[in-house]
Amino acid sequence: MRKQKRRFDDDFIEEQYRADDELEKPEHGDRWSTWDLSSPTERGPLPYPEWLVTELAAVDTEHGVLKTGKEADACLITRAVPGTDRSCLLVAKRYRSHDHRMFHRDSGYLEGRRDKESRVNRAMAKRTDFGKQAIAGQWAMAEFGALGHLWQVCEQLGVQPFVPYPVQILGTEVLMEYVGSPDGTAAPRLAAVRGEDKEIRALWEQMLSALTVMARAGYTHGDLSPYNLLVHDGRLIVIDLPQIVDLVANPQGRRFLERDVHNVVSWFVARGLSDVDEVAIVAELLAEAGVR
Repeated sequence: MRKQKRRFDDDFIEEQYRADDELEKPEHGDRWSTWDLSSPTERGPLPYPEWLVTELAAVDTEHGVLKTGKEADACLITRAVPGTDRSCLLVAKRYRSHDHRMFHRDSGYLEGRRDKESRVNRAMAKRTDFGKQAIAGQWAMAEFGALGHLWQVCEQLGVQPFVPYPVQILGTEVLMEYVGSPDGTAAPRLAAVRGEDKEIRALWEQMLSALTVMARAGYTHGDLSPYNLLVHDGRLIVIDLPQIVDLVANPQGRRFLERDVHNVVSWFVARGLSDVDEVAIVAELLAEAGVR
């Protein structure tokens, strides 16, 4: 069993692996790969992509923060096997629990997503320290689960996945595929795109396809906007899914869907797309989800 030392940003992982602080750090990089610390159910869908480094000899090297949000920090990481050409870029999304602000309206998102233990639900409702940690864990697990489920649905339907591949989850850290250039330049958000009419039309068709696949899987994003959509090599990628809403279980599901559709339709209409019927799109998506 190799000795390891890791740095963690949340109490869940820190408490679980506190003993690692006294063990050896890798000669290169910031920590050993955490791949072997996640169980098979805490890893992405099979088959694993060829680009993904799963070797136990790999180390993780951090390159700084890509994005700081209300609920989490996204950091760029290289996972590589020293002395070989095996490496990949990943995003480590770390949900905060010690000073968790979360979403100012998170109670709406949490409807239909309760823990089985009543004491956990009470702690979450009261926003105790334990409750905030539990919420952070729920958000992380919700995003990881949504990414994995949507990835599998896309493969089953024979369409190109429109979400990053979810590599693994460990406590409140979600590791996922990095979307951007090999040099570490992140893909631009849709909000920053200034394309020609043909490009805008192609992106809209991808957007409508993604909304349809999510609805068919029973979901809507819950906080969709041009700022959590990436454009990479002509592909539209949906990110930031911790608040994903179950259209059936959440009584406010229709409201979240209507807002998601309005947010993206408004952006595309402002860029010249005129033949979009927002009401009809919502009706079609609800039908895909089996909601009347």
